[in-house]
Amino acid sequence: MTKYISILRGINVGGKRKILMADLRELYQFLGFENVITYIQSGNVIFESKKKNANTIFTKKIKDAIFEKYGFDVPVIIRSVEEIKNIIEFNPYLKKESVQIENLCVTFLSEVPAEENLEKINTYDFSPDEFQIIENNVFLFIGGSYHKSKLTNNFFEKKLKVSATTRNWKTVSKLLGLSTTN
Repeated sequence: MTKYISILRGINVGGKRKILMADLRELYQFLGFENVITYIQSGNVIFESKKKNANTIFTKKIKDAIFEKYGFDVPVIIRSVEEIKNIIEFNPYLKKESVQIENLCVTFLSEVPAEENLEKINTYDFSPDEFQIIENNVFLFIGGSYHKSKLTNNFFEKKLKVSATTRNWKTVSKLLGLSTTN
């Protein structure tokens, strides 16, 4: 069995696109996933499958099932537990002097962006906020509040032309912890 983590974008925000986590767990079980665990209301789901390297297949399967059951489109991004371990191990901002965990986030991208889009986005400077894109992840160092930063999901989606969703470092760490203890 391989463990995966799906990260849904934009559910249960501001009273819109509501999905109860118990219902989401049931939906994943109905889709044939096993040992399904949800973490907080923002759509983080840990699950297991016998299939390996099936992120793209699972993304479509989950996205279609949510649309069929709830009638709205939800971007779904999936990472294996190994990918989450690598994200935590290789975060370039963990080495930054006097870094606080509260300053760190990861924006998960649906795919590796095209080179031309990477070149364009790297010309932006929103200091004190910083970002580094490594493969299909954007590592963020937010100098103040994330909610005041210009480094939003919409910014990355528009500039990189891929789907994106962001989680703070505490959530990413907790997801890894939950996925390795069960």
